[in-house]
Amino acid sequence: MNPKIVSPENPKFLDNTKGEIEFKNVTFAYETSRTDVLTNFNVKISPGQKVALVGETGVGKSTISKLIPRFYDVNQGEILVDGINIKEYDIYSLRSNIGHVQQDVYIFYGSIKDNILYGRPEATLEDVIDAAKKANIHDFIMSLEDGYNTLVGERGVKLSGGQKQRVSIARVFLKNPPVLILDEATSSLDNVTEKLIQKALDSLSKGRTTLVIAHRLSTISNSDEILVLTDEGISERGTHKELINNKGYYSELYNASLEI
Repeated sequence: MNPKIVSPENPKFLDNTKGEIEFKNVTFAYETSRTDVLTNFNVKISPGQKVALVGETGVGKSTISKLIPRFYDVNQGEILVDGINIKEYDIYSLRSNIGHVQQDVYIFYGSIKDNILYGRPEATLEDVIDAAKKANIHDFIMSLEDGYNTLVGERGVKLSGGQKQRVSIARVFLKNPPVLILDEATSSLDNVTEKLIQKALDSLSKGRTTLVIAHRLSTISNSDEILVLTDEGISERGTHKELINNKGYYSELYNASLEI
């Protein structure tokens, strides 16, 4: 994250957020790199739409997810949320409207309840329990001797990868943001745990503008639109069925994944 990024002097605030996101002629390169990760990148995501990004490592999928909450600023072009450049928003207001679930989950020392409350600190215990149920982790928590007051250890060492992931999903349910970013959220999990978490993620994404960065293509077939990224930008776009019928790069990737 870039510490130089701050709110503007007279910021706008996101209220009653619709969740429309638009990249307009966005070019971006990391300070440590001489080459652009994105060049004149354009895409518009409608409110409530679920869009998946597919492509090889290094084509900018995760970068796109980091630019929306302004973890980095674009070099050229602009990113709009509800028609306004994100640089005009109060930074806390912008980020509080975005939920982020990623492969590497941050769990801090404390109880399971405290870790879920990180999504909305003022929430009640009833809210926390409701969020945990939606994330398919309530039953596991109740099986522990201290329930929601169970200490998870430094960096959550007492939790498995799947349990940490479900705690992070419960946080986002509690936060209830209009925009959701899922960045390789199930890529390191076994099949049984992945199905549990995918069910929770499908529920979480309903009614929200959702950007999914996919590792396993089987998890994105229900997306409203799939964008296939290459070094040249968007090479294919459409629904899962349309892209399969096109018999292009996405179809090759999907068929290859079925053989694994």
